[in-house]
Amino acid sequence: ADAPPNGHYNKAYILGQGEDGIAKTPQWASHITGIPADRIIKLAREIGSVKPAYICQGWGPQRQANGEQTARAIAMLPILTGNVGIHGGNSGARESTYTITIERLPVLENPVKTAISCFSWTDAIARGPEMTALRDGVRGKDKLDVPIKFLWNYAGNTLINQHSDINKTHEILQDEAKCEMIVVIDNFMTSSAKYADILLPDLMTVEQEDIIPNDYAGNMGYLIFIQPATTPKFERKPIYWVLSEIARRLGDDVYQRFTEGRTQAQWLQYLYAKMQARDPALPAYDDLKKMGIYKRKDPNGHFVAYKKFREDPQANPLKTPSGKIEIYSSKLAHIASTWELAEGDVISPLPIYTPTFEGWDDPKRSTFPLQLFGFHYKSRTHSSYGNIDVLQAACRQEVWINPLDAQKRGIANGDKVRVFNDRGEVRLPAKVTPRILPGVSAMGQGAWHNADMAGDKIDHGACINTLTTLRPSPLAKGNPQHTNLVEIEKI
Repeated sequence: ADAPPNGHYNKAYILGQGEDGIAKTPQWASHITGIPADRIIKLAREIGSVKPAYICQGWGPQRQANGEQTARAIAMLPILTGNVGIHGGNSGARESTYTITIERLPVLENPVKTAISCFSWTDAIARGPEMTALRDGVRGKDKLDVPIKFLWNYAGNTLINQHSDINKTHEILQDEAKCEMIVVIDNFMTSSAKYADILLPDLMTVEQEDIIPNDYAGNMGYLIFIQPATTPKFERKPIYWVLSEIARRLGDDVYQRFTEGRTQAQWLQYLYAKMQARDPALPAYDDLKKMGIYKRKDPNGHFVAYKKFREDPQANPLKTPSGKIEIYSSKLAHIASTWELAEGDVISPLPIYTPTFEGWDDPKRSTFPLQLFGFHYKSRTHSSYGNIDVLQAACRQEVWINPLDAQKRGIANGDKVRVFNDRGEVRLPAKVTPRILPGVSAMGQGAWHNADMAGDKIDHGACINTLTTLRPSPLAKGNPQHTNLVEIEKI
């Protein structure tokens, strides 16, 4: 209702009748992307004329400065081409999944209602009371009252390896006047585990029983009964035992409330009994244990997102303020007019193209001329398995560089190079390949950081987060890992 004249996405903005006055022609897009205009035209005609067209985005396009705009723009394609709510179409988001009922351990209520972006935890340590709702996306309060003083890191490598700007993060974590206690529970001495004040070794998944569901398997749901492949070694204890013992020391009332008088094995059987009560078709506990895997297809067939909305929008409104698909978002318009944004940050009620910091047209390219992106590597799941020597040998950590850029720098395929910017430096072999555009470089994310942090801080493990920025994206305050400028030199 409050959308301005010519605020409709599919005409005004594209035709250049919006605020920027720029027509979004194939030639305009070609200049930015490097994709030939005739190929853009061909793709547009393919998407616009084929029915159904399945348009899906993974969890990567948004990991950049102003990445929220990219995610929304992709979602516009199935909307504008009529592919929402039909078989073979999609909403522009991830694919659907059918999950058999699952019951998890009950979670106690958290009395703290204030929340921040998961990417902003280093900010909350360094300048917590300065963080506000309008500038930093604090939720539940107008500002943070106190900084983060205690970190609990369970089964994760986010303290260092999987968080941006490792050198800056290192400085923050080293200052015990800021973060006073770090507890890490893990199976391996990860980059993050090295920062622990208290480090506890957990049992591995293959050392204990559990029941887990499928994830993203289309219309096929399944349960897996995990059975120990080996017995627990040494003095390691499962996380449930650790937390139970902490609860015991906080008093009998806390212990009873947390454990409800059950061991880990008893909880597993109790929760499965609750699953059976909701879904009588499930096999008996002992039968599932013998089967190992229980599969079942969705009895309703393949899920079609927004099918009911398409068939009857009035009876099946969406969870938006208007109950409709909102190309123009009044809520985002309000946020854009009230939030305090850093220079260059953009929040728009329409999913628009906007230049980014450290983008293809940033003046900093005179010093750091190559864009750097991170990708999921075939030898790791994020940083998991990054310490396995046979995988390291089979899939070495490399930086991809185009032959034209390599030739300018005297770099041949396999040469050892330094990749650097004003945040840090990594060293690794170069992969010279035409499969990456000129002006662009890339490396697999998740490699284990390996640097002398008391010395030169050069990362010989070549973790991309040695080079990434702590500056968050404007709206979600999320991780902009694909937005970096670097230079590459032969060593």
